[in-house]
Amino acid sequence: MNSFFERKYVIQGIFIAVAIIIAARLFYLQLIDESYLLSANNNVLRKMVIYPARGVILDRDGKVLVQNEPVYDLLVTPREVHDIDTALLCELVGIDKEGFIRRMATARSYSPYKASQFEKQIPATAYAKLQEHLYKFRGFYVQNRTVRSYPDSIAAQFLGYIQEVNDRDIERSKGFYRPGDYIGASGVESAYEDLLRGQRGIKNVMVDAFNRPQGVFADGKYDTLAVAGDGLVSSLDKDLQILAEKLMRNKIGSVVAIEPATGEILTFVSSPSYDPNMMVGRERGNNYMKLLHDPYKPMFIRPIQAQYPPGSVFKVVSALTAQQAGLIDQHTIFNCPGGYRYGGGRAIMRCTHVDGPIPLITAIQRSCNTYFGYTYARMIDHRGMPTGEAYTLWREASMKFGIGHTLGIDLPGEKSGLLPTADFYTERYGNAKWGSGYNISLSIGQGEMGITPLQMANIMAIVANRGFYYRPHLIKGIGEKKIIKPEFTEKISAGVDEKYYEPVIEGLSRAVNVPGGTGYSVRITDIEMCGKTGTAQNPHGADHAVFFAFAPRENPKIAIAVVVENAGYGGTWAGPIASMLIEQYLKDTITLPKYIQDRIYNADLLPKPKTEKPKETVRAAPQRDPMPLKDPDEDVQFIHHSLLANNRYE
Repeated sequence: MNSFFERKYVIQGIFIAVAIIIAARLFYLQLIDESYLLSANNNVLRKMVIYPARGVILDRDGKVLVQNEPVYDLLVTPREVHDIDTALLCELVGIDKEGFIRRMATARSYSPYKASQFEKQIPATAYAKLQEHLYKFRGFYVQNRTVRSYPDSIAAQFLGYIQEVNDRDIERSKGFYRPGDYIGASGVESAYEDLLRGQRGIKNVMVDAFNRPQGVFADGKYDTLAVAGDGLVSSLDKDLQILAEKLMRNKIGSVVAIEPATGEILTFVSSPSYDPNMMVGRERGNNYMKLLHDPYKPMFIRPIQAQYPPGSVFKVVSALTAQQAGLIDQHTIFNCPGGYRYGGGRAIMRCTHVDGPIPLITAIQRSCNTYFGYTYARMIDHRGMPTGEAYTLWREASMKFGIGHTLGIDLPGEKSGLLPTADFYTERYGNAKWGSGYNISLSIGQGEMGITPLQMANIMAIVANRGFYYRPHLIKGIGEKKIIKPEFTEKISAGVDEKYYEPVIEGLSRAVNVPGGTGYSVRITDIEMCGKTGTAQNPHGADHAVFFAFAPRENPKIAIAVVVENAGYGGTWAGPIASMLIEQYLKDTITLPKYIQDRIYNADLLPKPKTEKPKETVRAAPQRDPMPLKDPDEDVQFIHHSLLANNRYE
């Protein structure tokens, strides 16, 4: 019996313990833990995502380049939609019946129980009408957000655009982004996405049976605040950018202007451009496809992605690196009989002038091809070492000027340009016995060499600084504290001593300021501008006009490169554009004759689109010998070979 009574008390004890545990759990759930209360109230709560405003972008003087304006997304929870006036909803939202059916099917496939986008970016005017009737549409509600607005419609390729995230964006963000979020897709919007985007917030709102807000739940205890993105101060000069885009209207090309002392980019023009407001709103998709199929490629970022033979600007690099190597100095004289002969005298790289014996300064001023042919030959053939080693030293010295590699600008998609290695030529010619005559085009910035307009402007910044540069960049301050990224404060040497720059700068000054110089017609009164015109050869059509310069000579404030594709001569088209921009920036006025200004403003240099589909052709290998061009008053770079391509010099 005793054993029976003992088991009885044990069993009773177990039941009592279980009852106490259950009671304690109920007490905790009902009086202490409010998570289940919040879950139970989900049928009368609406979780509203609060999207932060993206950071605004200003110009260097605090003028607005990009701001935000409110729009409204219409969301739907499919299982809550019953007996609504679909015709009225379609009228208010601006869609048809088929559009309604398609959107509802998409929402159901996402989730019948979770809210998803039904229609996005409803403008404020349309939302005002919708709001009056929203209570009639059970299961639908509106979520506020902001979109980008561009008050001056400029700098589209620099600023970039935002777009809705895709599955890959969501996966790479490790859950930060959700369907319906927006992300920077190009330009500064992409490069500084982590700073511009801010942090989402959540607001819990009580709603009634008609989906009408009834107030904040639990006094906002479970809400989180949205945090706006950091603002950016760009390096652009807004007024200068507007002027540059006007000057480049109906032209294909680039304008890049840099402040040499900081590396800050003052003007960044890719032409043709587009209105960045086209990439905002409900027509964004249609506009994107139009831009994508535009024959003039307005979404191609020419300042950092187009690559041209540098022409005259490379003669500056050649003069500096050859002096540093001790192979020439400012007194070195070469005779120019109208061209540089090589390959045993059987081939000639012609000049536009017969200069006779000339020193370095005059060679820069007159852009003498012959002088730099001899200079290149000394660098490659007369250093007492195998050709490949000498060429590699020449290439490495050239690369210190930002050629053949990216400069590290704060934009995605920058191209490195092209400067072939010694192995490239050894493989091309089948052995390592090639000499300077095999790629003499490189001596004058032609042949297989290609650089971007940004690299051209940076070379001028190096010369202006007498031997160094800062990485070109477009954002000079981040957030309220105007933080500068440390990589943009690093002083980078070009590897040439300061003393070697003066003869080069003197030659550049004479090219613009001395009568007979190729840039004399675009000189600026009271400002000593140092620069050079040029023509970059284009195997696909008319040549590209080029002008590069810096000013003033002492304590330079601006370095610039202008490329106008298919325009012809640099002094006719690129030079006036650069001159006007430099004078406007330094003097806040333009004194170039009005007829020249009008010619630039009104010119339409866009190549006419072909009406017939061209026949399929096989693209030939790059030639060593660009065809000759002739203009006695213009620095035109060309070479003419009298030898067959398969000849070899031993």
